[in-house]
Amino acid sequence: MANPDADGADPDVFILSRPTGSVVANGVRRGFVDARAAAEALRTGAVDAVVGAIPFDVDDPAALITPGTLVHSARPVAGSPGAPHQVLSMSLHPDQPTHRDRVERAIKQIADGELDKVVLARSVDVTLDPAVDVDDLIRALAQGNSEGNAFGVDVGAARGSGGWLVGASPELLVRKQGRTVTCHPYAGSAPRSADPATDRAAADALAASAKDRTEHAFVVDYLRDRLTPHCVEITVPPSPELRSTGEIWHLATPIHGTLRDEDMTALDLALLLSPTPAVCGTPSDLAARFIRDVEGERGLYGGAIGWCDGAGDGEWMVTIRCLELTADRRSLRTWAGGGIVAQSDPGAEVDETTAKLRTVFNALGIETRPNP
Repeated sequence: MANPDADGADPDVFILSRPTGSVVANGVRRGFVDARAAAEALRTGAVDAVVGAIPFDVDDPAALITPGTLVHSARPVAGSPGAPHQVLSMSLHPDQPTHRDRVERAIKQIADGELDKVVLARSVDVTLDPAVDVDDLIRALAQGNSEGNAFGVDVGAARGSGGWLVGASPELLVRKQGRTVTCHPYAGSAPRSADPATDRAAADALAASAKDRTEHAFVVDYLRDRLTPHCVEITVPPSPELRSTGEIWHLATPIHGTLRDEDMTALDLALLLSPTPAVCGTPSDLAARFIRDVEGERGLYGGAIGWCDGAGDGEWMVTIRCLELTADRRSLRTWAGGGIVAQSDPGAEVDETTAKLRTVFNALGIETRPNP
């Protein structure tokens, strides 16, 4: 998927695998590092498709591409186990005690009324041997969840430098088909267990958790408020449902709406909605400022990855459970975050990020399992 075919065809620069099918983009006709400029080009018909990644902060560099072709398939990517890799080096940003301190600082600001929720993330830099094969990694990520979720974006194709953004996000930011718009936010989570009884107990506890339901409600309310001016109707279930990946239980709520203006594109909607409180917090501007102060620039993590065609239809996922590979495919950075609210426990928040990192570590088949 990441390399040219033997016959010299254009290489794949983007793939998104979902339970409903997959989308693959080949070749590059134009790259964008300005997400708003890409949306304007699409809206005015200057380009007929855009794929790639929007950053957490839309003012930071995007990795968006107008491809040569955009091919749809009714099938998700066929998963397969990941090839084993050995960890040569690992560095944490920050370590567990420092992340705990950050969580405690956030809880204090929430108690003081400065924030309602903020999502804090940790990153891990890893050097591996052998080099990562992007195709194999995408298939391994698809193997790691029952829905076949996986994605890959050739960041270098958009920016003129090497590197790939690869992941397996379970969270639909927005899908647009004609005037129909769908969101499926995930917020509130618990680690899964190999023991069925323990796993079921974790799911039941999550469903009953006041802390997690509060965290989830912030995201649902935000999406409803953002979509309402643009929709003639919106349907939101009264309570969230339980969904799972290979490593994590989640609270999730399917949201459906009918747009007033069919000309509003899926990319327009992604820029309107991203970042949601599921990866940022609320109030959004204050949470984003807190995140930049304690984490620095997030880049593409926590933004959105997806596609939009010339008709304005498309699908964008929240950029989580992901890693960014360097050009040599031996070094990478991966991230994991958790939503902090008034009832959060700092120790549990550290454990949550560790559990979420397993998505990437499992797909890489890391032989020496780290404990970040």
